[in-house]
Amino acid sequence: MTDEKLPISDALQRPLRDLRISVTDRCNFRCPYCMPREVFGHEYRFLPRREILNFDEIARVVNLSAALGVTKVRLSGGEPLLRTQLDSLVASVRSVPGITDIALTTNGVLLPRHAKSLAAAGLDRVTVSLDSLDEEVFAAMGGHPGATVADVLEGIAAAEQAGLGPVKINCVVERGRNEHTVLDLARHFRGTGQVLRFIEFMDVGTLNQWHGDKVVSAGELREIIHQEFPLESVAPAYPGEVARRFRYIDGQGEIGFIASVTQPFCGGCTRARLTTEGKLVTCLFATDGTDLREPLRSGWSDEELSALLRSVWETRNDRYSQQRGEEETDRDASRIEMYRMGG
Repeated sequence: MTDEKLPISDALQRPLRDLRISVTDRCNFRCPYCMPREVFGHEYRFLPRREILNFDEIARVVNLSAALGVTKVRLSGGEPLLRTQLDSLVASVRSVPGITDIALTTNGVLLPRHAKSLAAAGLDRVTVSLDSLDEEVFAAMGGHPGATVADVLEGIAAAEQAGLGPVKINCVVERGRNEHTVLDLARHFRGTGQVLRFIEFMDVGTLNQWHGDKVVSAGELREIIHQEFPLESVAPAYPGEVARRFRYIDGQGEIGFIASVTQPFCGGCTRARLTTEGKLVTCLFATDGTDLREPLRSGWSDEELSALLRSVWETRNDRYSQQRGEEETDRDASRIEMYRMGG
């Protein structure tokens, strides 16, 4: 193995291990913390196809990233299941040497249609977003006309039946919207083998009207659950795991809490993100990224592209969540919206 293919680390000695890929900027939901309906209405212009990376281009980036240390790939969006023939991309990623885990983040409603083909192509697991079991709250948090909680639960069941389990369930908690329904979620998923994870409302992008008063801390959420169903902590499954893991003392499974706001985990962050239009982004809260689409389409060699990837990562020193807590960040700065960089 040449030096160019040795695993790399950034300026803070964090290795590159995870690549999150937004395969589309389109979504069939209008969650207020990601794509608020008042901004993303019928007249909103999403990226034209020519500006979106094609599957061959994405697979090439994955190949080069794997040579630099990436072992885990997550496909996201937008809603990734809106991208046609996604199973062909999964198959391409599955064939890359060094990639040991391929995951998908989805709102779940299209899983009954696609779960089997994705599993057959090599997808390992899925994470499904579900912010409440209450239909009224679900509608307010998702904004999908005609979709119901039952549709998402059907998608979760389809993923399990296709062998894409244990399914992880992500719930973003925003004060004043859905914190009163978190116990219902815990009751529902206890004992199912599926892993529920509560996520603090984060200031990703600039469109979600974030304010610290809207954050329900992981500590508060954990106490709500613990009072009803006693919990005990569990060691991380791997270095850099973002969710703080707990299990029910009565043996009814596991639950997690992602506390980017109140307990930042920047020090262990090993994630790079590839935006829909082909920018390499080194932080979820980034204001910009490094364009890969033009080099990919203008004849750069693998060696040149690899050198660019290496340079971007080795100079990385992002730690936004920590700086937010230290009041050192400009919260009014224009940041990349979450739906364009894979969440």
